[in-house]
Amino acid sequence: MSRTLIQRGLLFSGHPEEKRRLCDILIEDKRIKQISDEPLSVDDNTRVINADGKWVTPGFLDTHTHYDAELLVSPALKESARHGVTSVIMGSCSVSAVLNSPEDTSDMFTRVEAIPRDQMLPIMKEHKTWSTPAEWVEHVKTLPLGVNVASFLGHSDLRAHVMGLSRSLKRGERATPDEQQKMNGLLDEALDAGFLGLSTMDNPWDKMDGERFWSKKTPSYYSTWKERAPLIRTLRRRGAILQGAPNLVTRINALVYMMKSTGLGRKPLKTTMIAMLDLIGDRWIMPIVGLGTRIFTHLFRADFRMQSPPAPFTVYYDGVDSVMFEEFPSGEAIRHLARDLEQRNELIADPSFREQFKAEYRKRFAPKVWHRDLSIAYILKCPDKELVGKNFMDIAKERGVHPVDAFLDLIIEYDKEIRWTTTIGNDRPEKYKKLYNYPYNLISFSDAGAHLNNMAFYNFPLKMLKSVLDAEQAGKPIMSVEKCVWRVSKEQADWFGLDCGYVAEGNVADLNILDPSMFGNIREEVSEAPIDAFGGYIRLVNRAKGVVSHVLVGGEVIFEDDDFVEGIGTEKKVGRFLSAHRDGV
Repeated sequence: MSRTLIQRGLLFSGHPEEKRRLCDILIEDKRIKQISDEPLSVDDNTRVINADGKWVTPGFLDTHTHYDAELLVSPALKESARHGVTSVIMGSCSVSAVLNSPEDTSDMFTRVEAIPRDQMLPIMKEHKTWSTPAEWVEHVKTLPLGVNVASFLGHSDLRAHVMGLSRSLKRGERATPDEQQKMNGLLDEALDAGFLGLSTMDNPWDKMDGERFWSKKTPSYYSTWKERAPLIRTLRRRGAILQGAPNLVTRINALVYMMKSTGLGRKPLKTTMIAMLDLIGDRWIMPIVGLGTRIFTHLFRADFRMQSPPAPFTVYYDGVDSVMFEEFPSGEAIRHLARDLEQRNELIADPSFREQFKAEYRKRFAPKVWHRDLSIAYILKCPDKELVGKNFMDIAKERGVHPVDAFLDLIIEYDKEIRWTTTIGNDRPEKYKKLYNYPYNLISFSDAGAHLNNMAFYNFPLKMLKSVLDAEQAGKPIMSVEKCVWRVSKEQADWFGLDCGYVAEGNVADLNILDPSMFGNIREEVSEAPIDAFGGYIRLVNRAKGVVSHVLVGGEVIFEDDDFVEGIGTEKKVGRFLSAHRDGV
């Protein structure tokens, strides 16, 4: 019997109404045996962790990830775990690695989520032994998990499996009644196996990789809401969840997701959608979406949640290797020719194409995620060292050309050798109070495990905690620390129906010990680190030395003193597959 005593930590339980308290926490055989305001005495066989001056919190949840491939070869999921994330949800954005062949699965994943295909495809070929949702769950349970795992079933995965990938990618092609019935049966099987629900995709940015169907949208995009209706009915009947991504170009069908969630004369459908943030390119979108969500929730009994990252949304790109270029036609054309640089460069050099690009660049009121403001896009790396640190607008002024011409000239000259960065949203800290306290969003959307070289938000719960603590100490509080901890733990666990996120007697001991005196080390800067299981592929990561003192999963210490305990993710299994608990039949 293993026993651990955490002494004199300041506990934030994860419940917003439970005030912080100085206490001892005794853990016995994976669960919290006792929480005592008075010091506890233990025998010599009990491990003692001194938490004096530190905070104890529940393990955090990351409810929008794409770890589906990485989980198979590196199941500790260390880049999340080192920041206190002890439970993750995958199978997002309509793509899961459950039903299809390794090649079909990889082609649906790798361009969309910016995961190297030459890594994912061999991983799937080597490790995929399952063909049903239940078999996938059983395989996950055999892995030496470092954190807890839950999953959606991806609609693209489901549709491609039933219709065949080729048919599922044809515009106007609809599932037959028999195919709809088969999809519904597989969804029921997935829900029986503990899946959370279904993830869908309506955004035209998301496109196929591979030689066979390059630049086709993913299968979910080609389905109609009429075709999806039986699946929606199953989700509603069973109390399961619909996760969706609307068309981010037109944005109109975001209203459809809201309407599907409504509960007038019927059971509300739990629905979550990406993403609500303070976009630089569209300052009106956050208040409009916020108002719409309130209306549907209050007047039409919807159970609807947006997903909101709590920190500046900063991205990093090599040349035009960016999904953001898919949101306007000229950028889409450049991306389509990514594998034929000679033809792509001919297109970019064409004066008529440049005029088209400039016209789209100038569209002030067009819906956009990327602000297309080249004055706040800064060069980080370039063979011409004199360009490093400058923005594209400054370079255009120096050269006496239009900023689009300066940008495209540099792409022709350097392609991916020019690396640049920009922030597309959440750049105004004065708006955080409204974002953090909005009652109908989930603090989420890190995309952990995807866009490996483009973004790093693995530590988003710590960033939110730092913002809240800084505001409190400055006398301009955003919210209590208790509420902040709840927002990144118990609130989401309860909404998704997961057994985690709350420090209470009898619960599984997934928790963190944090040192608030080190919160100054939580920064916006990113670092680089290799993914050993991906052949040393370099990804962007977050580091915050000394902030996370200990991480415990299933009562076992997995991370301490800024390093992982030996055997985590290879020999020791401490995490669990989290089956959804729901009200439904």
